[in-house]
Amino acid sequence: MEKYRKIGFKLTPQRIAILDYLEGNNEHPSAEDIYKAVSERFPTMSYATVYNTMDALAEKKCVVELNIDTHKKRFDPDVRPHNHLICTKCSQVVDVFEKYSLDIPKEQRQGFEITGNLIEFYGVCIKCKNGFPKKTKE
Repeated sequence: MEKYRKIGFKLTPQRIAILDYLEGNNEHPSAEDIYKAVSERFPTMSYATVYNTMDALAEKKCVVELNIDTHKKRFDPDVRPHNHLICTKCSQVVDVFEKYSLDIPKEQRQGFEITGNLIEFYGVCIKCKNGFPKKTKE
């Protein structure tokens, strides 16, 4: 928690519970997922607290807000550079820590200086491919 104090992130019991939930979490949870998990310990927790906390964490670059689900905001607690595999049936997201080199021809860059990339691979996960039910899109 010291790293959050150092960056000026106010730590309340609710925020600490959210941070505990995010620690080591690789499921790319939505604010709703976080709320459901944390509200068991804090019944007075509100969605607004979760959204505000996640927005503040994103602003401080402690989480990455993902734009992969049109139905809800999802967050990646792992801020190291990486790509994603995304299941088009159940929306499962898997991290891919392999670097891929893509070169955009200079004439197509429109003056941009490329500083990085994020690649999203879409497909069907093994559980969906084998017909196992998993979380559905909401």
